[in-house]
Amino acid sequence: MSPSPVFPTNPGANCAKYRPAIDSAIRRVLDKGWYILGDEVKAFEHEFAAFVGTDHALGVASGTDALIVALKMLGIGPGHAVLTVSHTAVATVAAIELAGATPVLVDIDPLTFTMDPAALAAVLADGRGNRALFGGAVPKAVIPVHLYGHMADMPAILAVARQYDLPVIEDCAQAHGARLNGGGAGSHGDLAAFSFYPTKNLGAIGDGGAVTADSGSLMESGLMIREYGWRDRQSLIPGMNSRLDELQAAILRVKLAGLAADNRARQTIARLYDEALADVVQTPVIRPGQAIEHVYHQYVIQTDRRDELQAWLREKQTISTLIHYPLAAHQQPAYSGRHLTAGRELTHTERACEKILSLPMYPELPLTDARRVADAVRAFFRA
Repeated sequence: MSPSPVFPTNPGANCAKYRPAIDSAIRRVLDKGWYILGDEVKAFEHEFAAFVGTDHALGVASGTDALIVALKMLGIGPGHAVLTVSHTAVATVAAIELAGATPVLVDIDPLTFTMDPAALAAVLADGRGNRALFGGAVPKAVIPVHLYGHMADMPAILAVARQYDLPVIEDCAQAHGARLNGGGAGSHGDLAAFSFYPTKNLGAIGDGGAVTADSGSLMESGLMIREYGWRDRQSLIPGMNSRLDELQAAILRVKLAGLAADNRARQTIARLYDEALADVVQTPVIRPGQAIEHVYHQYVIQTDRRDELQAWLREKQTISTLIHYPLAAHQQPAYSGRHLTAGRELTHTERACEKILSLPMYPELPLTDARRVADAVRAFFRA
């Protein structure tokens, strides 16, 4: 008899773990009869800001909207360039364009998959003397992405951005609870954007997102932008419709209380993988010289035999894995051939896309299944 399948993620298991409290939260919302931007959203915004370590949080409809709203809060739009990475969910690049701005993509650090501060500095230096490299746009912001649960090098990125007087928006969609030098993901930049897609470390049962910031004036602008630019039912500025609903906020409040424990469970699985696989594949690397807490949204290995390994695990072991970014953003059909890379090669980005493989990772993954995954990967290389 073939062993039971192992899946790369399982949001249903996370929901089942919190089911009694979620059911109670849903009943609370239904009994109140208030479904959009009510007390649950306000309470979640307060609790999430405290968790992140910022003064304010703003609930919106999705992680993509969180980036769009953050950009609009900074007045970024047509004629402006925003620098980010190509090794990310396409949502990062799409959000920049949806805000009306021009994405400019820089290379990554090959060990952590996050923005290379030196590459950022080089692209900005190039663009200072040749604005055509940015499509004629003026650089206005930087969006580093905290990828797979590991934070980008914020001290170095902020130092570069400050030289050019550029605000920094952290893309924290994969880093809820990650920390760097004592500060939480979302508390280092001028603004930050979070996604609550169901598979995230903090996932809703549906879609949702949030913007975090310390600035009260920026957040006041965000409150208007997310709902038609309204203040007292008057549209004072151009806005949009991006509201976190009460049901999702109530569910997120339940899950937020367990997020630290869920992240510890991910770290336990990661340690098991680390110990079993370090001699057969490139396992995730934590940047040296900084105090970093990796929260393993994904456990991403690298191997030149990635495609063979994935097929063998699926067909011979009933273990499913994922290649989250088989193509970088600039290689996607929607973006290829466009001048998004400022004339520079994205060597590390493109090489990573050829080697990365995400092993099963979610808090409820039984350790017996994690050991089975690790043993299967080792067996493949022995064979």
